[in-house]
Amino acid sequence: MKILISNQMERTVTKKIEDIINKVGAITANCFQLPDCTEVSLTLVNDKKILELNRLYRNMDCPTDVLSFAFDESDEEEPSFEKIGDTHLLGDIIISTERAVVQAQEYGHSLEREIGFLFIHGLLHLLGFDHNEEEETNKMRQYEERILSLVDLSRE
Repeated sequence: MKILISNQMERTVTKKIEDIINKVGAITANCFQLPDCTEVSLTLVNDKKILELNRLYRNMDCPTDVLSFAFDESDEEEPSFEKIGDTHLLGDIIISTERAVVQAQEYGHSLEREIGFLFIHGLLHLLGFDHNEEEETNKMRQYEERILSLVDLSRE
């Protein structure tokens, strides 16, 4: 899986965070047997920017930690992917690094774990997972924790 990272924050994405994002992407791609030509974009923003996006696309007037925008959603169980040339475009993930810093402190774990969690959470949304019902939430959490543990980011 190719991950295009765009950092709109003053803080530079560390090599460690970039490695985590790439490992989470690779493990997820393997777990869900995604084609090698799958591509996702990740944009790191501040609370102000994610608030604007949340307001515009979800009609919610508050910042959030992560937003996902699937390029080609399907009504069926498995998503289909928009294909341009030899690339399967999965979608966009937007993470508020400001919110990630606060949540990492609140949960008592590292920023790397929090960004890894938010990234896998966003990826799972792009793959058609949701958390509107308890059963869906449990399934999503199982995948999140399993993938994070494979990147050595299990709950501390």
